[in-house]
Amino acid sequence: MESNNHIHRHSAPEDKIALFRSLFRGREDVYPRRFESRRTGKTGYSPVCANEWVKGICEKPKIKCAECQHRRFLPVTDNVIRCHLSGQDGNGWDFTMGVYPMLLDETCFFIAADFDKATWQDDARAFLETCRVMNLPSAGEISFRQWRTCLVILQRSHSSLACSKAWFAHPDRDDGSSARYRFGFL
Repeated sequence: MESNNHIHRHSAPEDKIALFRSLFRGREDVYPRRFESRRTGKTGYSPVCANEWVKGICEKPKIKCAECQHRRFLPVTDNVIRCHLSGQDGNGWDFTMGVYPMLLDETCFFIAADFDKATWQDDARAFLETCRVMNLPSAGEISFRQWRTCLVILQRSHSSLACSKAWFAHPDRDDGSSARYRFGFL
């Protein structure tokens, strides 16, 4: 396996999955999947349930998932991450997974901050510069959605609606309240 510093687009899928797992460590027992309603166009993320839409078990939309007694969340696996990195599930459908960074013991390995207002570029630059000064590992993310274009900081936006995210990876777990306190002022 290659070291994280040498992962590139020609690296083995297993190495890319390992890198993803090392950077975005969250709950392993459940993960959310991005959805888009064909009827309303609404998008969001919801936990993946093995019983979703199973006839005789799932009573959506009559009973909300949060109230369902048959919920059976699926865990994060290498195959789930492989689908996320490829952008498609095993059936060829678009696939974007999320992560629940706050663990059950209220610790976390990373936090994320969204910048999506008119001043997103300046805000993200200032945020990442503050992290650099404080010697905190951080990175910008390129993120594309139907309703907005998000670009890595320091690149020009091709849309009037743009955003960026900053991610922090903690080598060790961090108390969730401590992370909120420490990064709340940034």
